[in-house]
Order: sequence, then structure tokens, then C-alpha cells
Amino acid sequence: MKTYWHPKQMQIAPELHPAFRPERVERHIVLLLNPFYPKDPRASFGKHVLTPTLALTSLAAATPPEWEVRYWDENLLQGPPPCEPFPQVVGITVHLTFAKRAHALAEWYRARGAIVILGGLHVQSCPDEAVRHADAIAIGNGVILWPQILRDIDRNCLQKVYRAGYENSFDAEPFPMRDLLPRRSFLTTTSLIATRGCKNRCTFCYLATSKIRMPYRCRRVRQVALEFVMDDQPYAVFTDNNLGSDPEYLRQLCQALRPLEKIWSAAVSLDVTDDPSLVREMALAGCTGVFVGFETLSNENLHETNKKNTPAPKEYSRRVDIFHQNGIQVNGSFVFGFDHDTPEVFEQTADWIERNRLECATFHILTPYPGTPLFRQFEQEGRLLHKNWELYDTAHVVFRPKLMSAETLEEGYGWCYQRLFSHRSIWRRRPQDVKAIAPYLAMSYLYKRSNWLWKFLIEHQLTALVWRPIVEWTRRRHVKFRRQLASTPKIAQEQTVIVPVSPGV
Repeated sequence: MKTYWHPKQMQIAPELHPAFRPERVERHIVLLLNPFYPKDPRASFGKHVLTPTLALTSLAAATPPEWEVRYWDENLLQGPPPCEPFPQVVGITVHLTFAKRAHALAEWYRARGAIVILGGLHVQSCPDEAVRHADAIAIGNGVILWPQILRDIDRNCLQKVYRAGYENSFDAEPFPMRDLLPRRSFLTTTSLIATRGCKNRCTFCYLATSKIRMPYRCRRVRQVALEFVMDDQPYAVFTDNNLGSDPEYLRQLCQALRPLEKIWSAAVSLDVTDDPSLVREMALAGCTGVFVGFETLSNENLHETNKKNTPAPKEYSRRVDIFHQNGIQVNGSFVFGFDHDTPEVFEQTADWIERNRLECATFHILTPYPGTPLFRQFEQEGRLLHKNWELYDTAHVVFRPKLMSAETLEEGYGWCYQRLFSHRSIWRRRPQDVKAIAPYLAMSYLYKRSNWLWKFLIEHQLTALVWRPIVEWTRRRHVKFRRQLASTPKIAQEQTVIVPVSPGV
């Protein structure tokens, strides 16, 4: 197998000094932490600084005014979290792949007098594990629970477990507190969410976890547009699980975003192309790129994942064309290791991506997250190899595949990235419009073949300095493009030739 450049800072968390002892704990100071997680050297390091997590900035916004809030993301390569002044409360978001690091941070701060609160998806799916490492855990909607937790700390009556559902009005939640963020460290700080939940219940997805009940909710479109404007960025990333779950809502959102003359990208399911006029509305509103979970090119695999309303794989190519005809780039997501996958799946998938000129692709090894139907199935069948959560990152094989060895699956995953990031593949997938080739190549090489540069940019907080001029240039090109698109009769959209380059793929 190919050896990848993988610097220590991208694979090992910063050291927590064992000898440090604070002079005192500062009352009413909160530190919110996003723990370190190892980066896959086969993929792009750039995706880790595309946009910040919404979880912690949303908690910050819900913090009572008498508390001072601080923020630290260990993945920005600035060293271990700060400890002076030493916080009274430490809130840590926990995901499966960095649960071990989150627990280590929790124990370090607790041993020195801080009160540690854990929340996040892994806490919801494995609360019995999390509660051993915290003074309290938050299960469910943390924005609702956080003020209550801090009030209970003030009253010296902190409970061990706090629970809240997601049935509340989505509109009532405050805008994230983005002033806390190191803006130089991200391509954009405008990570937005317009909808919560998803109408699909894919067997391998966290939202299918038995302990997570997240009904589908939509925010007022004017509220979303206002939040976009307030952050004063040219580009936003929607972090919704599927922004297109409700086509009529998406259409209304696009109408609200269109006058802003900004650009954005989002994850959508392929059935958004059922109505090509909706894709046109997305483009006119500033959508430059979509993340689409194709998952597989196999009908049998698709059926077994319980992914509803997804077109048959034979329809994929035609629907990709609909995005391209409207100047929207496609980042396709593919999962390897389904029960009908054979060793041929890797080359078949790569060939399909190149034939359809997908501007980017993201690959995943099928991973049975704890609490999902897939986890229960593999556990019952005795197919789990271990429960080392650090390796449940979709880049390692943690179960026994049916039609290939674990080694073949992991090697095939790496081979796909190697091929799609190659000079040859990048060139094969170039836009048909000659004018778009140069910016496409520039973006592709910067994103896909520059991990050495990404480490430097992240470490020296230069991400925004390098990327935002490119983003602004892209925005201006897209504004010009959408004016041309608006003047093109809908029936003649297939003649569209300008393809703006998305900064989000």
C-alpha cells in the first residue's frame, strides 16, 4: 500500500501537562471544547477547517449573561486547551471517534477542580459510558439544557443526567455566538442549519439510533437569511442532514436567499432533482455545490440500507446532469463494504465518478455506529471486530465484510482516494466549459493534493487569508452566472455552458 504523509500534529492529540495545578478555579468562566481527532491522510486535511461546529457556538449563545464563555478547538493545531484562568465549567462535545480524547480531557479538568459536562451524539447513543467521565451529561437538545445546567451549578444542585427532546420550536433557539471563533482559521464561519432531522432512517446513520428521536423541523426562512447576512461572509455551508427533505420549504428558502447575492453549499438527497425547476431555484439563490449521498451503485445495497425516496442507481447519471446544467458542482459520497459489494466495487465506482465528471468524491468504509440497526445486526451476527471507537471513523474496517476480506476493503478505500486525487483523474473530470477549467484545476489541486500546505495554513492560522479571496472571486463569477441563468428560458437550460467553481467541494 502507498505510504501517506501524516505529520504527528495530524494524528496525535496535544499533550495535557500532568504536573499543572491551577492557583484557583475562576467562578463563572465556561470553556467549551471541541476535542482532537486523528486526520485521515488519504483524504484532504482541508475539509477539517471548512467551517466550525455549530454545537459549541449554539451553547455559547444559550449561556446566561453572568457567565464568561471561552472556546477552543484542538483541531486548529494551536496546542492543548488553555488553562489560565482556570474555568469553573468545561463543556465538551463528544463524537464516537474522539470519545477517548474527550474523556481524557474531562478527567484532566475534573482532577483540577473544574465541573465537566459532556454532550453530543456519542453521549446520546452511549450515555452509560459517558456518565463515568463527567460531573453531568446532557442527552438531547443541549441548547435547552445548558442554561438549566449552569443555573443548577450556581444553586449547588447539579444533577448527573439531563434530558431534553427536540420537539421545541426550532425558531426559538438563539443564533450561534460566532464572535468566539478564531475567524482566520476557517474558510468560512457561516455554518448554517435550516432544518433539523431527516425523513430517511438509513440503517447505518446516527439518526437511526434507537435513543435519538429528532422530529423533522424547519426554521423560518427569513431567520436563516438574516443569520447569513449577520455573519458578513460571502459563503455559507448548510450543515443540515438533508436540506432538500421538504422541497417546498427549500424553494421558499431559496427565494429568501436569492437577493443576498451570496454563495452556499449543502447536503441534499438525489430526489431533489425530481423537480429540475427546484434545482434551478437553488442555483439562482447562490448554490454552487451539493454533497449527495449516492452511497452505492447497487440496487440491492440501496434497498437494504432503508434509504427511502432515493432514485435507482440507473438514474444517477441523468440527475447529476441536472445539477451540472445549473452550474452546481457535485461532491458524491460513497460507502464501501455493504453485503453485496465485491472487490470490483472500487474500480466500478471510480469509473462511474469519472464518466459523470463529479468534481469531488468522498469515500467511507461502512461503519456500524453504536445504537444503529446496523450495529445491532453485526453484533448479533458476530461480525464486529472490536469496539475501539477511535477506529469507527469510516476510514478503518471494524467488521467482517461478506464478499471480501477486511484487508481488501481497507486497501480499496485507500485506492479510490489515490485514483480520484491523481493528476489523470482530476483532468478527466474537468468541466466541459473551457473557461471553467483553470479555476477547477486550481481548486482541485489546492483541495485534493496539498495536504502539506493545509498543515501549514492551519498551524499558522492562514486558512481564511488564502481561501477567502478565492471565495469572493467565485461569488462574483456566480452572481454573473445566475444573471445569465435567470435570462435563460427553463426549457433551454441544457444549453447552459458556464460552470462556476464551488469553494465547498
